Amino acid sequence: MRQTESGLDQAKRSELLRIMQSRFENHPERHPDCTWSDVIGQLEQHPDKLRSLYEMEQTGGEPDVFSRDRESGAILFFDFSPESPTGRRSLCYDRAAWLARKANRPENNAVDMADVMGVDILTEDQYRALQQLGSFDTRTSSWITTPPEIRQLGGALFCDRRYDTVFVYHNGADSYYAARGFRAALRV
Repeated sequence: MRQTESGLDQAKRSELLRIMQSRFENHPERHPDCTWSDVIGQLEQHPDKLRSLYEMEQTGGEPDVFSRDRESGAILFFDFSPESPTGRRSLCYDRAAWLARKANRPENNAVDMADVMGVDILTEDQYRALQQLGSFDTRTSSWITTPPEIRQLGGALFCDRRYDTVFVYHNGADSYYAARGFRAALRV
C-alpha cells in the first residue's frame, strides 16, 4: 500500500479520520470553538501529526479536540478515554527510573513512549482542565509531567479522580502499576 506524508497508508489514514470525525461530532461540548473543517485544515497543513494521533488511538487514548488557539489556529488534542489508555499502562515514569530498577523492569517508561509517539504527557493544569469535561481515571491513574526538582529527588507525580475530586499524588519514579499509564496531549 502507498504511504502518505503521515507515514500511514491510505486505509489507516481514512479509518483514523473516520473515527476521529465521529468522536468529534458526538462530543461537541468538548470543543465549541472548533469545527471539523478546522481540524481537517490543520491536519492537512501538518500531515506528520496524523501518525501521533494514530498512536494515541491505537494505544487506547480515544483522542479528540480539547481546544483551539484563537491566535495561532493550533488545535490541541487530548486523550479522552474514560480510564488511562490501556496500551500505555504498567510504565515507570522515565528512562532513568527504568534503568534504576534492579528487578522486574516494565517493558517501557512513560516519557520515552510519549517521545516515540510524538506527544507530550499532560501537565497537572491540563489534567485538571480535562477533568472539567467529564470524569476520567475513576479506577486508574495517569502519570503527569513532573517538575524537575521533584524528579531530581527520585519522585514523580500522577493524578486520578476519586470521590468526585481530582487528586495529585507522588510516587517513586521507578514504580509502575497495571492501573497507571499516561494521557497524551498533541498540538497541531
